[in-house]
Amino acid sequence: MRKSMIAKLMSLVLGAGVLLGSLGAPQAEAADDRYRFDFGSGPVEQGYIGVSASDKYTAKKGYGFNTPENMRNLPASGTGVASDSVQFVTYGTKSTNTFNVDLPPGLYEVDVTLGNTSRSSVAAEGVYQIINMTGNGAVDKFQIPVSDGQLNLLVTEGKAGAMFTLSALDIKLISNKPVTNRTIWIGGDSTVCNYYPLDSSVQAGWGQLLPQFIDPKAFQVRNMASGGQIARGFLNDGQMEAILKYIKPGDYFILQLGINDTNPKNTTTEAQFKEYMREMIRLAKAKGATVILSTPQGRASDFNTSGVHFSENRWYRHSTVALAQEEGVPLVDLNVLSSAYFTSIGPEATLALYMTGDTLHPNRNGARELARIVVEELRRQGMDGF
Repeated sequence: MRKSMIAKLMSLVLGAGVLLGSLGAPQAEAADDRYRFDFGSGPVEQGYIGVSASDKYTAKKGYGFNTPENMRNLPASGTGVASDSVQFVTYGTKSTNTFNVDLPPGLYEVDVTLGNTSRSSVAAEGVYQIINMTGNGAVDKFQIPVSDGQLNLLVTEGKAGAMFTLSALDIKLISNKPVTNRTIWIGGDSTVCNYYPLDSSVQAGWGQLLPQFIDPKAFQVRNMASGGQIARGFLNDGQMEAILKYIKPGDYFILQLGINDTNPKNTTTEAQFKEYMREMIRLAKAKGATVILSTPQGRASDFNTSGVHFSENRWYRHSTVALAQEEGVPLVDLNVLSSAYFTSIGPEATLALYMTGDTLHPNRNGARELARIVVEELRRQGMDGF
């Protein structure tokens, strides 16, 4: 059996006293449950292992790029580990142009810091892990089970024409068992997805704010929603594939789509929308997970002359409601629940929960209120763990 990566690192770093990365970089500090990599050709931060684009994986050192000829060193506009980066010249979730690191079997938390990029996704083990990180130096994390002794990771497309860059990885062992914690998986569109920086973005999706209402000891939240998404795309373009790779009994899968499906440019009839959603429900249920359907909230402007917010005829809502009944899955009718809340606070206060000049997309406060409504409804329905 291959020696653990840390034994190799200890031999390289402590035994031989080698300085990793650029000349004069501080000595990397290895620990048997943490692996930290600083990518690019610049100075290496204290406690990190420096990795240049030319560093090829070898079993002896236990890390490196599978095809370094398809990597490139680039500067980045951040500081510390975010001051330089590597670019993945070839990419795609199935690409062999990966950064490989040998790891003992277990469950790991991987903190990712990107370089300069407008929008990039992170893939590992052949599937998406994080969807559409935006902005230079964006930071996010995910849990991943490793059972084959090696993590294979790359940064890939979130937007055609963007550069896909990586500045740093911080990989921490959180369990010796390669099984993910109980997980709430989320599928959706721009009203649900993450925006960056995660803790301070002005715009936010309710899936991004859901962790504020969840006990992190009970669940991890994996938000796989993305802006502009439709049911056909979520099913066929890799997001559902990633969920199905890891979803398990005890997990929840909350699915909210319909806004973009109703746009004529996406050529999705209501009947087609319903069947795409049905297939995702059945695939997740077959893995033993609990599927929860949610209907999208309406626009801030959906008030009638009596001051009542009403948007029940939008976004293929009726098909989502019918599908929940037909497939026997719980429904969060966020459309109706949010309308009741908006009616209670009035048009002016409702508008303040949306982005300026935008009656569809919630701002951070609006996303927080929607997340609160979702959790309160799940708790009311007796969902275990809320």
